[in-house]
Amino acid sequence: MKRVILALLLLFSLVPTVSATNLGQETDSLVATDSTLYEESPKKLGLIRRIIRGFDKMDERYIEPQHYIFTVMMQTTYSYDYFTLQGRGNNSQSVSFAPDGTLKLGPYFGWKWVFLGYTFALNHSNFSKNKTEIDFSLYSNQIGLDLFYRRTGSDYKVRNISLGRHVDTEPLDNVPFDGIKAGITGLNVYYIFNHGHFSYPAAFAQSTCQKISCGSWMAGIGYTKNTLDVDFDKLQELANARLATTTVEFDSTMRFLSLSYHDFTLSLGYGYNWVFAPKWLFASSLMMGIGNQKSVGNSTIDDEDFSIENLSPHAVGRIGLVYNNTRWYAGFSAIVHSNWYRKSRFSTNNTFGTMNAYVGYNFGLKKKYRKNK
Repeated sequence: MKRVILALLLLFSLVPTVSATNLGQETDSLVATDSTLYEESPKKLGLIRRIIRGFDKMDERYIEPQHYIFTVMMQTTYSYDYFTLQGRGNNSQSVSFAPDGTLKLGPYFGWKWVFLGYTFALNHSNFSKNKTEIDFSLYSNQIGLDLFYRRTGSDYKVRNISLGRHVDTEPLDNVPFDGIKAGITGLNVYYIFNHGHFSYPAAFAQSTCQKISCGSWMAGIGYTKNTLDVDFDKLQELANARLATTTVEFDSTMRFLSLSYHDFTLSLGYGYNWVFAPKWLFASSLMMGIGNQKSVGNSTIDDEDFSIENLSPHAVGRIGLVYNNTRWYAGFSAIVHSNWYRKSRFSTNNTFGTMNAYVGYNFGLKKKYRKNK
């Protein structure tokens, strides 16, 4: 699997349109090409160039190409994570955890195919030192790639909890709980069918401009690995302390020690770019997938076997609002991932994503556009 990921990264690092967000706690993106690839063999030069250019082949009646070599941008990013565990026992208990969102701000600089930046957190937390969040996206007209790596800190809070009828759980709302550790690692690769007329980079990389409203079907494959550890003894102690007048116990269907599963996904979706005014674009897309899961875990129930193969749904949604006159651009975008895991005795859902607001300036006009200025 590592070789596949490295191969994909090498391939997409050659794509001229690149967007990246939230690489690590403080540094964001670095994507570069190796010019020596073009010097080794003149015979291979034409083939490599044709492959690379094919990723961004476009109909200029619908899409305006990038006019400039350099760009500077200021971006603020808000990231969030929400996790729900639902038991399927007689009491239908459920509990949802989420940390406080992370807000970051930082500058970016782009040169041709290289785009890098530095961000710093605006809201600091004493519990977030062990948290790692990496969300990395590459956009071309034809093919896209999402990479994500998330490891929680100890800053989760109980956001919503149901312990059965007639149990008032309001005293547990938004109470800190450090007994959960969750992680997700994965990638999604997708193909855009109408890539000559529909531009994903116009909506999410600000490197082209959509001139005429247009949509496209998309299909993709993905892989994710999810891990979850919940200290239910600690959660029981918290419930007993906060709900002193009520005696409750968590249903046995939810009381597992750890859970880890791999998921291979096939997905299909549709995206639409709406040019509602000159230089303005509103974009939205949704991809739904079905994953084949292989799970291994430990349970406090002796007769429970967590080694399964199961099908569960996945979803990736994107929206974007952009103003771009080729020199100045500004906008907002959001990307949301949602993964489900279903077991006969319980189910889980993990929803995470990022929201970005940005403003940028392009400069260094390309030769082919200078004569028109």
